[in-house]
Amino acid sequence: MMRKKIIIIGALGYDFHLFNTVFRDNEEYEVVAFTIAGEQNVGTVEEEERKFPPELAGKLYPNGIPMVSEELLEELIKKYNVDEVVFAYSDVSHEEVMHKASRALSAGANYRLISGRFTQIKANKPIIAVCAVRTGCGKSQVSRAVYRYLKEKGIKVVAIREPMPYGDLIQQNVMRFETYEDLDKYDCTIEEREEYEPYIRQGLVIYSGVDYEKIVRKAEEEADVLVFDGGNNEISFYITDLLFVVVDPLRPGHEIKYHPGEVNARYADVFVINKMNSAKSEDVKVVEKNLEQLNPKAVKIYTNSTVMADNPLKMKGKKVIVVEDGPTLTHGGMAIGAGYVAAKNAGAKIVDPKPFLMGTMKDVYEEFPHITEIVPAMGYTDEQIEDLEKTLNQAKCDIIVNGSPIDLEKLVKVNKPIVTVRYDIEAIKSPTIEEILDDFVKKHLK
Repeated sequence: MMRKKIIIIGALGYDFHLFNTVFRDNEEYEVVAFTIAGEQNVGTVEEEERKFPPELAGKLYPNGIPMVSEELLEELIKKYNVDEVVFAYSDVSHEEVMHKASRALSAGANYRLISGRFTQIKANKPIIAVCAVRTGCGKSQVSRAVYRYLKEKGIKVVAIREPMPYGDLIQQNVMRFETYEDLDKYDCTIEEREEYEPYIRQGLVIYSGVDYEKIVRKAEEEADVLVFDGGNNEISFYITDLLFVVVDPLRPGHEIKYHPGEVNARYADVFVINKMNSAKSEDVKVVEKNLEQLNPKAVKIYTNSTVMADNPLKMKGKKVIVVEDGPTLTHGGMAIGAGYVAAKNAGAKIVDPKPFLMGTMKDVYEEFPHITEIVPAMGYTDEQIEDLEKTLNQAKCDIIVNGSPIDLEKLVKVNKPIVTVRYDIEAIKSPTIEEILDDFVKKHLK
């Protein structure tokens, strides 16, 4: 039997999960390559070819599977006579989804999207998933709120995070984070630290990695309930018993313009409309109307996204340079974040970072021109971390305001004091997340 030749296009994350659940050990298909996307994994596209290792790829791939730049897509389709290009991105506009389709179709391959029905794994413990319609809506705030509330009720909870494996995939196949030392153990990038550190800081356990079947089986051993914290706007990797989907009224209309965010909206049991304290009423109405059309049965919860600086008075009247969460600013499309808001509220003078940008930081600004007044916490590579450090040290200002979720002082040595900004959520009215969780506990944890 001739195996269909396919290429999986993605950004080093969901593409691996898709391969593991649909194509690994599937003798109908031959995966000739994964592609790496520069626009989502800024700085990870290397000239030297990487491979998805044979130790993880299964019996059909004794030499592993090449991971190459998506720029070579048409060339690869023709070289290997590829039958199908399988889409495996998160947080991509509907328009961009079809631009990629046009590239595949014009080169002679079919184009395919795969439903969560074929990729979602059944857990042996109840699963609460927190997903979103875009990157940067506040998923992790909701996930941690869910985790904390259940833990306070005496329930054993473990979180599982959507993957960001940029290093040694064999070492990172199944990762468990409980301490800061675990971050060093797995040689985590800044983006990975941004997701894991807030859990560690609150004494919470979180798993991540490559093989989410193995991950869930490990996590089940120490939990009564599992919380899946979906990266970007990814679909849950697991069949859910309760699905919260977070929506951002600061980007009205995006809930119907991005993939797979719209899929999440249609899946949702509960919408969390976050950032109400920053949103315009007319934008909230746009979001509500769209959600009603997509999924009228889902419950709507309204929350504020609260910003807290560890020393706000220290910023008043001072010149500051602001560092924010990298992915939210790059492919998430946001121009500012919590650090900027906190600095403005404190009466700080925000310094334009552009004259001080060093090395790869200049490349980020060129690729994402909507970023103007802040510094994204980029750190996929050692070079990027060094350039971030040099940029902050070059800046002519009094204070660095850190609005990213990481402890910046653990990664860079800077010549200025750092004011750290945290963010969380607070309920506005009933129903609340806690009320929804009370019903969940009665139903699933008798």
